[in-house]
Amino acid sequence: MFTYNIDEHYLPTMGMNLISGRNFSKDFGDEMNNVIINEEALKILGFGENAIGKQFQRDTDDGKQLLTIIGVVKNFNFKSLHKRIDPLLMLHNPYGGLIVRTKVEDMSSLIEKANAIWLTFKPKGNFSYTILDDSYNQQYLTEQKMGTILSIFAVLTIFVACLGLFGLVTYTAEQRTKEIGIRKVLGSNVLQIVSLLTKDFLKLIIISFLIAFPLGFYLMNKWLQDFAYRIEISVWSIFLAALLTSIVALLTISFKSIRAAIANPVDSLKTE
Repeated sequence: MFTYNIDEHYLPTMGMNLISGRNFSKDFGDEMNNVIINEEALKILGFGENAIGKQFQRDTDDGKQLLTIIGVVKNFNFKSLHKRIDPLLMLHNPYGGLIVRTKVEDMSSLIEKANAIWLTFKPKGNFSYTILDDSYNQQYLTEQKMGTILSIFAVLTIFVACLGLFGLVTYTAEQRTKEIGIRKVLGSNVLQIVSLLTKDFLKLIIISFLIAFPLGFYLMNKWLQDFAYRIEISVWSIFLAALLTSIVALLTISFKSIRAAIANPVDSLKTE
């Protein structure tokens, strides 16, 4: 089990929730042999809901230590979300370090003051510190970089795909210029002409959906398996992606199709 050395101020400072029992307190005298555990440790110890007051032994460098459970804290992630929550013991030992919770924006000034206070207690000791927000963000730096890179490539891919689609529609419209003119003369309206030009492309878009989404769903699930605690990819997100893709494709196709449909049929039927 992992061990934290804390004092009576740790739980309220970190915003942790006791689901049973009490916090450490100076009102109870020496608490060196008392312990607060998390839900995962409670599950492993097997004491059930009535764990308060139960005792167990743990091995230390000085031999065995008999500990009495005085509180159970709600599970919290003290590691990366890639890993499951481990069992945790929190012992009353307020001499391991210092945690400061602050809303001060000028961190450099705060660090200088903390350094001065620290040196009054330990003049020959080195003052070292970490900022919790930075430590937290560092754990997911790889995911953040990958998200940025994938976003850039996604935008470039969509842009190139739209250029290719626009080029195909332009080529198709030019190849069928006389056909469009004849159809307009025979009474076809703009909507019918646009439908004529877009239906073949819609078939290709549907085929691309059938290829891309199962593959994307598989790869996303594969990536999420690296996290012990993860979301599930819902079906609606796939439909939303399909809808957005269809809208982008239809806008690209419609721009050229509508221009071809509203063109004067006289111009398209002129012979050389």
